Amino acid sequence: PPSSIAALNGANIIVNLSASNELAGKHAYLRNLIHQQSARCFAAYIYSSAGYGESTTDIVFSGNAIVSESGTILAEAERFASEPRLAASDIDINALDNERLSVSSFRDSVKRFGMPYREIILETDLYDNDSSIMRDINPHPFIPVEDSILNERCEEIINIQTQGLMKRLEITGSKNLVVGVSGGLDSTLALLVAVRAFDRLGYDRAGITGITMPGFGTTDRTYHNAMALMGELGVSIREIPIRDAVIQHFKDIGHDINCHDVTYENSQARERTQILMDYANKCNGIVLGTGDLSELALGWATYNGDHMSMYGVNAGVPKTLVKYLVKWFSVNSLPEKERNTLADIVDTPISPELVPAGKNG
Repeated sequence: PPSSIAALNGANIIVNLSASNELAGKHAYLRNLIHQQSARCFAAYIYSSAGYGESTTDIVFSGNAIVSESGTILAEAERFASEPRLAASDIDINALDNERLSVSSFRDSVKRFGMPYREIILETDLYDNDSSIMRDINPHPFIPVEDSILNERCEEIINIQTQGLMKRLEITGSKNLVVGVSGGLDSTLALLVAVRAFDRLGYDRAGITGITMPGFGTTDRTYHNAMALMGELGVSIREIPIRDAVIQHFKDIGHDINCHDVTYENSQARERTQILMDYANKCNGIVLGTGDLSELALGWATYNGDHMSMYGVNAGVPKTLVKYLVKWFSVNSLPEKERNTLADIVDTPISPELVPAGKNG
């Protein structure tokens, strides 16, 4: 299509001025073409067609006006209106440029199909600091709105996680897995995926060792949920408190235990990682990482601490999606007792629990 060549030569916004008549079913086909072409070109695709005033005896124009950006329809005007209609939206040019930079096939195609184009420079000064954004920005872009799609998406992601872990276990030849279980969402998801992978491989669940490591900030709620979940899933359970070891470490480096700074917090995370790594060596296993994509992207993890593992099963899952994946397990593959534990884990406020809890827990 001409729009593909234009995009490969640098066009961010494709404008299609059309006079396409209406036929039954044609609009859905047209809309799908625009949607897909904007995604294929990593561009904004603006489509405007003839309307009511240009219809004739045997040809009807509906006044299609559609704004699509990289596979997402941003705005549409009412069709078959007898008065003029306007569809308007903001386009995120920086996002489009970033997508083009990150897709190797687009860059490769530029070399093959680049050609001289006439460029007309337009100077625009449309917005001031008080202008509102003319588009919806989804605060939860990874969460489908429709339950049926969400359920399908969750099952797909869990299967991806499970097969990835299965392959890792087969490659390493290990039938032992070590997971740090805190009673929080991330470690719960990792443990559930581990159990699913072991079941599919025909391995004994006892080969999964869940280690809970209570520290200064561990609350009763997360501790009891961690212990209950491991017991209900039938994995091996180890409880290794870290308080005494971390207190000794504070003495060794001369840190005041009453100073709850980054040293106080990171020492606990690193102590837990040391336990997991060494125990994995002891049982000839691998450490299953629990950190999610949001934590890794934001740097919300302790260097040489909880960001380290032999295989990070949640590394591609954003934080907002984790609880929906845990819910999927509770609805689709677990008995009622385990469902109750998972429901309480989902309802627990998210916290790293690295500083002592207040009187209210």
